[in-house]
Amino acid sequence: MEEKNFSPEQSLRLISEMINKTRQNINDNTKYFLLWGWLTVAAITGQYVLKVLVRYERHYLVWFILFLGAAISVFWGMRDGKKEKVKTYVDESMKYLWSGMGISFFVLSMLFIKIGYQYCYPFFIMMYGLGTFVSGKILQFKPFVVGGVLAWILSMVAVQFSFDYQMLFAVAAILVSYIIPAYLLRIHQQNINA
Repeated sequence: MEEKNFSPEQSLRLISEMINKTRQNINDNTKYFLLWGWLTVAAITGQYVLKVLVRYERHYLVWFILFLGAAISVFWGMRDGKKEKVKTYVDESMKYLWSGMGISFFVLSMLFIKIGYQYCYPFFIMMYGLGTFVSGKILQFKPFVVGGVLAWILSMVAVQFSFDYQMLFAVAAILVSYIIPAYLLRIHQQNINA
């Protein structure tokens, strides 16, 4: 393998380019947090309205909205993959984390279909906390870490309430662990890039 010798200026330029690429990729990650955060809030709120207010028996059907999120995520991923020339450790870590989280949410959903859904939300809230806590550590962004911890606390409290109220705790968990930190990250990145 050929060894390349970089001048100090070339080394600094390469480091600067990698830092800028990582910053841009972190900013791009906010769109996924916001997409999934708002879609999940819409699904949970829709389920709450259908179950509690309308008393519709098939209140769970609102969750099919997540297929829209999956299609948008795949589209964005393919589009961004074509633009991407350099993959960073952060990019790869986030991709593997959230792929694993998506599979885990799917598996949990299948389990709850079989055993009953009455306490599914405390588990989902716990998973929201795990994903955002680890994301916060990877991105070195404290609001995601705090949001993850708050989601874990909400999970422990939600289990004390009935299913109908657990949905409201889930909305709160998504707001504090996904949506608010994602907007804060976007603002933070805009300030850095300004």
